[in-house]
Amino acid sequence: MSSTRGSAEGLVLGVVLDAFLGDPRRWHPVAGFGRAASAVERRVYGDSRWRGAVYAGVLVGAAGAAGVVVERASRRLGVHALATAGVTWAVLGGTSLGREGLVMARLLEREDLDAARERLSHLCARDPRGLDARGLSRAVVESVAENTSDASVAPLVWGAVAGIPGLLMYRAVNTLDAMVGYRSPRYERFGWAAARLDDVANWVPARVTGGLVVLCGGSEAWRVLRRDGKEHPSPNAGRVEAAFAGALGVRLGGVNAYGGRVERRPEMGDGRAPEVKDIRRAVRLSAAVTFAAAAVIGVLR
Repeated sequence: MSSTRGSAEGLVLGVVLDAFLGDPRRWHPVAGFGRAASAVERRVYGDSRWRGAVYAGVLVGAAGAAGVVVERASRRLGVHALATAGVTWAVLGGTSLGREGLVMARLLEREDLDAARERLSHLCARDPRGLDARGLSRAVVESVAENTSDASVAPLVWGAVAGIPGLLMYRAVNTLDAMVGYRSPRYERFGWAAARLDDVANWVPARVTGGLVVLCGGSEAWRVLRRDGKEHPSPNAGRVEAAFAGALGVRLGGVNAYGGRVERRPEMGDGRAPEVKDIRRAVRLSAAVTFAAAAVIGVLR
């Protein structure tokens, strides 16, 4: 019981640290992992699924092994809760997500569309050319919704299930998906394993996030989640985006462009198109969901 309690206390403390400090400004462990993953990619890349599977397996396995070492050492030294808090703070991205959303809100409130289009890449890979204020607002709201699961709730779920190894392995999976999981000519085959692994790792957390959005956002979120969540091409992002659409009373989905490739996604929700003011509402909802997740972990564990 004491080790379980220490894990829960560490996860909750990590959420608090992230809320006050955001991401480390220098020597960010996730950025370091990304540089290592790029170096490995240069050595093993090949236009095949099996090479991509080896690439993802080695890197995720290495992250898990590092987590086991830290977990065991922290238990021996009696600092398991503090170590869990530090790792949780390092892998969470909820506060930085909210800050990026607010930066976009301020740019759009000033009607600085050029700067907003340039800044959008900090949140998603969508092609910003040709997007007006409403198009940019929708992109930001959708990104905040999806990343509430990826950056906040999912790490906490895996930390609650598997401790420090779970935290590090999940962040490795999610980082690799962001790096090579795109359906581009280079990564169509090589990134397949990373993308599928990310789908599996986020299946439960996305549904937990949707439930927490309903808890924080009301019954309309539940109605839209049940009706529209399964229509999205992603098995996970659609659940969260649909719940956000219902909670905010907006309509998400539609035509998106990614590097010359156009996707037409089903619309979710019955409300109006998102406006600039909805970005701030989405950021507040995202923060509420993150703290709700921490509260649930604290109570249940």
